[in-house]
Amino acid sequence: MTMTLQIGEKHFSSAQPEAAARRIVTFKVGDRTFGIDVGMVREIKGWQATTPLPHAAPHVRGVLNLRGVILAVYDLRTAIGIGVTEATATHVIVVVDVEDKTAGLLVNSVSDIVDVPVSAVRPAPDLERDEHGLIEGLVLLDTDIVALLDLAAVIRDGGVDAQTRAARAAA
Repeated sequence: MTMTLQIGEKHFSSAQPEAAARRIVTFKVGDRTFGIDVGMVREIKGWQATTPLPHAAPHVRGVLNLRGVILAVYDLRTAIGIGVTEATATHVIVVVDVEDKTAGLLVNSVSDIVDVPVSAVRPAPDLERDEHGLIEGLVLLDTDIVALLDLAAVIRDGGVDAQTRAARAAA
């Protein structure tokens, strides 16, 4: 079963728009909630098996054909260091545009699109930023803490530490 939801062309409105707000898409990876700016999301697509690539980084699930475009799919569960996703028909791929690239993010599910006041975004803890640089900020939504991802960092190295990156570069 393939499901596709186009995001890029839709317009969302909130009851009380915030003057300085970020519109984010929230999604689940395991039991954790993450978010990215809605403007980065091209579409949300049902899970489709990928073709693995030899010598790819551990968080690169593989590639797939998206209407004639070869799309790299990144396993966010692996990128954040909590294991490999055992993908099922309920998982989705969030297709994003990052730094002139189109990529797919394998996640459990997409939750919501919310407007967050810029003032509500808190800095990520220093340890997280120094170690991996994947989290650009944190937001409290109701009782859930949403980690805002730095997608460029996820796609670049997926949380791989500097020592591992250096070893790969030397190989």
